[in-house]
Amino acid sequence: MLPADSYIGCKCYLFCFVFLPRCYLVHSGKMGNWNCFFFLLISCNFMGVSGYPSGLVTDSCSSMTPQHGGTNAQTSAAPFSVTASKATYSPGDQITVTLQAKSNTFQGFLLQARQIGGRAAVGSFTITDPTNTQGLKCNAANSAVSHTSDSEKSMIQATWNAPSSGIGNIEFSATFVRVYETFWSQVKSSQLNFNTTAPQSSAPGSSSSSFNPSSSLVLISSTGCGTNKTCFSNPAGCDAATNADCYFMSSASPQGGSDGIQFEISGKSNGYISIGFSDDTEMGNDDIYICGQDGNGNIQVQHAFSTGRSTPTIKPLENVNNISTSFNNGIIKCSFITRNSISTQQRAADTSYYIFIANGPTNGGAIQYHPSRPFITEDKVNLLGSQLASGNANAPAIIKTHGALMLIAWMTTGSIGMISARYFKQVSKGIQILGKDIWFQAHVFLMLLTVAATITAFVLAFVSVRGWSGGAHPVIGCIVMGLALIQPLIAVFRCAPDSKRRIVFNLVHAINALVIKVLAGRYLITVVIIARFTQCS
Repeated sequence: MLPADSYIGCKCYLFCFVFLPRCYLVHSGKMGNWNCFFFLLISCNFMGVSGYPSGLVTDSCSSMTPQHGGTNAQTSAAPFSVTASKATYSPGDQITVTLQAKSNTFQGFLLQARQIGGRAAVGSFTITDPTNTQGLKCNAANSAVSHTSDSEKSMIQATWNAPSSGIGNIEFSATFVRVYETFWSQVKSSQLNFNTTAPQSSAPGSSSSSFNPSSSLVLISSTGCGTNKTCFSNPAGCDAATNADCYFMSSASPQGGSDGIQFEISGKSNGYISIGFSDDTEMGNDDIYICGQDGNGNIQVQHAFSTGRSTPTIKPLENVNNISTSFNNGIIKCSFITRNSISTQQRAADTSYYIFIANGPTNGGAIQYHPSRPFITEDKVNLLGSQLASGNANAPAIIKTHGALMLIAWMTTGSIGMISARYFKQVSKGIQILGKDIWFQAHVFLMLLTVAATITAFVLAFVSVRGWSGGAHPVIGCIVMGLALIQPLIAVFRCAPDSKRRIVFNLVHAINALVIKVLAGRYLITVVIIARFTQCS
């Protein structure tokens, strides 16, 4: 926690200075004087070192160092990051600044923009999260941002407003307080270069937000696809420069031969458009870049990682720069260079992945479920190659076949086989085929068909994913597969109908069938959920 205004601390020490001598004089010669003296002494010490969670820390504006009873800042690498949504700025620009915890959380913070080498705050901030952030008057109103309470925080965002006149290159500097005695001072962002080129205004009729005067400069097209860069679009082969309904992404080596990957993203959306990189064609355990609106409607670039089918976890941007964004006529466009490794659950740092393009709404800057299934490439794509990738939003045929077989197995043949054994035994008694009662022959045939369909569906799932996809669905599937194989083995080694141990077989056979049926029902419910959420998660 950063301390409150030093005026509060001064009042505490003034109280001690006045009343300690008075306490002694009034009680001189009495036993009570020592009690009074020590009570006030302890109280003053407590007041002198207590931090204040209110975040009113204007006395730290210059040094950006908390006044925590002489405690020094940590010298180890800070487990926090400060990132900006752009690598350059022009007068009047608005830039989203993100404070992110790489591990654990932080309680307090102080954020400023400063000229390179300077000690004074420049520009001003727009408060987008009044619950957790507040503006401070360091040398002008809202020239810094701090916390409002000592609640645990993992990410904070604020919008910086560049001055109307040029001030040169800048950087964002922040102090993070994990707990009272543990803090890191002046954690800095990458340098933002001042753009001396006058920004162009948006074309007539454009709905571009005023925060981004350079939005008309973000030009993304299919030029170079298949020769200088890898492209994936839907409709196939569309050009984002001429087709408003084109969802497009491209990847290439940055110009000049530097390391990293340059990405371009374009698509119509009322909130965000994102690209994901996966080892398979299923959502989950994917590296994601999001180009979407923040709480003020400004377009920002975010880095995220999805776990299962829950909302992706936002990560620090880290080595992402040369960011350009625009929002014109309902079309979001982003261009940036990343030097971050693209990591999935199965591996890290590769260049060939299935690519996803998704779009959906945002709420207060947070992405929501997208209403339709993402566009997914048919095969893995080399991000640093020169490919024209194809794909669509339809589920792969092999996955559809897997689902259909499981549905047939456990909602039709398996169910009918169980019913025949339970209810037709007495009805068809004495009617035989090949020396066995007809109900028994029907039961055996239907259950073998069920096991065969389950095995086929099981194999198709692994062929499609080419490994273990994670989550509850494959776990339940493996249990169902195992029990389905055990069931006919139990039947083969059953004892005679008149055996005393027959009841043991009947119980085990029935209980195993019931467990399989319950798990298969749960399995099919997850299939329905996945079918729903592959369209909206």
